[in-house]
Amino acid sequence: MPNIKSAIKRVEVTKKKTAVNKMQKSEIKAVIRKSKAAVVAGEANEELLKKTQKAVDQAAAKGHISKQAAARAKSRVAKAANAK
Repeated sequence: MPNIKSAIKRVEVTKKKTAVNKMQKSEIKAVIRKSKAAVVAGEANEELLKKTQKAVDQAAAKGHISKQAAARAKSRVAKAANAK
């Protein structure tokens, strides 16, 4: 453990930010998982796909996932929806 006051504070701030980032990344994965499940079940509609794409784009804009990962996720969901 750090002994210096500023180092202690940095550790605490890092823990908080890590927790927030994990939560937001988990939410994005959940959105993608739900949309894929809806496509497989045949319950996917245009509104659901737009919400998924918006959520993924926002996550990429905030840096929670990379732009390429966002594009890949959107592409996979759209491809699955178009195949059904």
